[in-house]
Amino acid sequence: MMATNVATGLEIEGENHIRPVIWDEWITLPIRQQDNAVQTVHGPIRVPTVIVAVNYAKVPKKRPKLCARAIRERDGNRCQYTGRVLRPDEGSLDHVLPRSRGGKNAWENLVWAGKDVNARKGNRLPHEAGLKLLSVPRAPKELPAYATIRNAHGLAEWKLFLNE
Repeated sequence: MMATNVATGLEIEGENHIRPVIWDEWITLPIRQQDNAVQTVHGPIRVPTVIVAVNYAKVPKKRPKLCARAIRERDGNRCQYTGRVLRPDEGSLDHVLPRSRGGKNAWENLVWAGKDVNARKGNRLPHEAGLKLLSVPRAPKELPAYATIRNAHGLAEWKLFLNE
């Protein structure tokens, strides 16, 4: 992307020194100890950790990935039947309409529930088990793509741009 002038690399030397660098200059930058590099026929080139798109009209929106952590976060770590705040190991995913009855893995059919409550509910509907949902499960709103990015590799440069 940098070589075709679609993106510019950021040379980052701490929080107070962030400088955009075009490709022709980037290939001349020295490779520091913390940098990754790619080998080319002309020698090694530093791999940028952050690039900026030159012409970017619209930030794409994205919904968080459907997983237990996302359901737990959506439901505020609360059992959706009792309202009790749960530690991650005290709760589990519950299918409101059980899978055995055709329930799907979908935002609208999954809630965070206490393991004891989930076991008591079994493969029944909430009202059949004497339970009532505190709120209707919904898919979270789509967020700008950058809001769902995680710094999985712990890159120091990314910490300057992400709210973690």
